[in-house]
Amino acid sequence: MARQGAIEVEGAVVEVLPNKMYRIELANGHRLLAYAAGKARLSFARLAAGDRVWLEMSPYDLSAGRIIVKA
Repeated sequence: MARQGAIEVEGAVVEVLPNKMYRIELANGHRLLAYAAGKARLSFARLAAGDRVWLEMSPYDLSAGRIIVKA
């Protein structure tokens, strides 16, 4: 179940960072920091640069997000 008020967007992994964090670039060129959340953490073992993912972002902080599924 999605969190209430969350913005869902698609992006691409640009950089894999330590601690299972990822730098994601959206279609409009905006870059943000994201982590794999919930079942997404269990459903795929590792993300690499260039992978397409779906994110949830809070409308209050557009610089961070949660990866919910690998596209």
